[in-house]
Amino acid sequence: MPQSFDLFFVSSNYHKYQEAKKILHSFGINLKFFKYELEEIQSFSLQEIASKKAIQAFQKYKKPIIVEDDGLYIDSLYGFPGPYSSYVFKTIGNKGILQLLKQNRKAKFVSIISFCDNKNSKSFEAKIDGSISKTQNGEGWGYDPIFIPKNLNKTFAELTNKNELSHRYKALKKFSNWYLHKLKSNGQ
Repeated sequence: MPQSFDLFFVSSNYHKYQEAKKILHSFGINLKFFKYELEEIQSFSLQEIASKKAIQAFQKYKKPIIVEDDGLYIDSLYGFPGPYSSYVFKTIGNKGILQLLKQNRKAKFVSIISFCDNKNSKSFEAKIDGSISKTQNGEGWGYDPIFIPKNLNKTFAELTNKNELSHRYKALKKFSNWYLHKLKSNGQ
């Protein structure tokens, strides 16, 4: 399988990079990290947020990059926090989310991977359905200790195979299929 050493993950979140690096490595893509706080536009569209971040990152580094944006959408909160998940996590955290919920705990996680180089700007979306636990469980980052994937009884933080089934995995798999085909088409 071809290996690319010229693809960079741009984010201020090292945890996201670590997950993306492991996942893409399983597809034969070697990912490097540019730590940078990207400006996040206010939008109801994760796609628009991720695309703008990707263009901004490429303009700064002038190298092929990917960014990832994701959102936790809780049914009983009408999709909140959605595209504002990062801000909500920083302000009220998992404890605040748990306090907001009553009976209906259905939720979904959505991930957008946006790629940009000097010729292409493309995004890949994936989601995973699940629910919000009643307590925080496991040692994980972000919303992992409270999100339970559908048909499972453990949170992402309690799973050893999270990187094989998460929303981020599914979006990165779509991206890697496209990216490896692009490299092959270009004779790389």
